[in-house]
Amino acid sequence: MLSLPEKIFITGTDTDVGKTVISALLVLGLGAKYWKPIQSGTEEGTDVQKIQNMTGLDEEYFLPEVYKLKAPLSPHLAARLEGISIDLNRIVLPETQGPLIVEGAGGVMVPVNEEQFMLDLMQRLALPVLVVARSTLGTINHTLLTIDKLRRARVEILGVVLNGPQNIENKKAIEKYGKVNVLAEVEPLPELTPQGVQEAFRRCFGGKGENALSTPS
Repeated sequence: MLSLPEKIFITGTDTDVGKTVISALLVLGLGAKYWKPIQSGTEEGTDVQKIQNMTGLDEEYFLPEVYKLKAPLSPHLAARLEGISIDLNRIVLPETQGPLIVEGAGGVMVPVNEEQFMLDLMQRLALPVLVVARSTLGTINHTLLTIDKLRRARVEILGVVLNGPQNIENKKAIEKYGKVNVLAEVEPLPELTPQGVQEAFRRCFGGKGENALSTPS
């Protein structure tokens, strides 16, 4: 099984690149708790609900959001529409036992207020960052820009996960030019059920994928 740190921050190269699906694989496969400190778009459902549906895990695996914003917009704008401003000082890493998956909102340069970005939250939490990227056309540019920004900010980069149809040339280019490891390639899942997610974890991360399912409630 791929050796992973106990606590991981999940970011993406763009919106809808599959951060939540990859988070679900890791939560179920590692038996980890899940935390999304800033959630926007609650009118359309939350990522906690999506991951609960994908994993079948009890509520005890899910930590409460610090900010829950209604509009499906960038956090800074969604907060402004509700007459508030996101204060990163309020976002403190929870004291939990065992693995923890923290999912960001969007990519590294998504604004969270008038002066700060998701990157600032990553620096504050000081967790190794796993970058989720598309496997398809355009991913090399987006991924290399994300890696460069993280390095300049001295954020520890755990590696990259490519989400989508397998593309060996894009994988090679990201590893060569980004000087980073692609830790897993996750092809489209036939079903987003606990069994499908568990099997994807086994296949892509080399683990048994049974930790969370076999943990007593």
